[in-house]
Amino acid sequence: MPVETILIWVLVGAIAGWLAGLVVRGFGFGLIGNIVVGIIGAFLGGWLFGVLGLAIGAGIINAIFTAFIGAVVLLLIVRVIKRA
Repeated sequence: MPVETILIWVLVGAIAGWLAGLVVRGFGFGLIGNIVVGIIGAFLGGWLFGVLGLAIGAGIINAIFTAFIGAVVLLLIVRVIKRA
């Protein structure tokens, strides 16, 4: 895997995780945590959008939006599990 691809994953993950942390209050994971949440969210969002047959935008905007939605869903699931 080229280094550029890994850097894009990290950048998209950081942005998506940070935005999701702003939307879902009470979650502050720092830079590394935001990257991890964003990357996991990208997989979750990609799967979810694939099942629903949705695509928003194109290129990097689509990647960030998809990862953001997946990260929000991930953080909401974590919140529900922590309360249980």
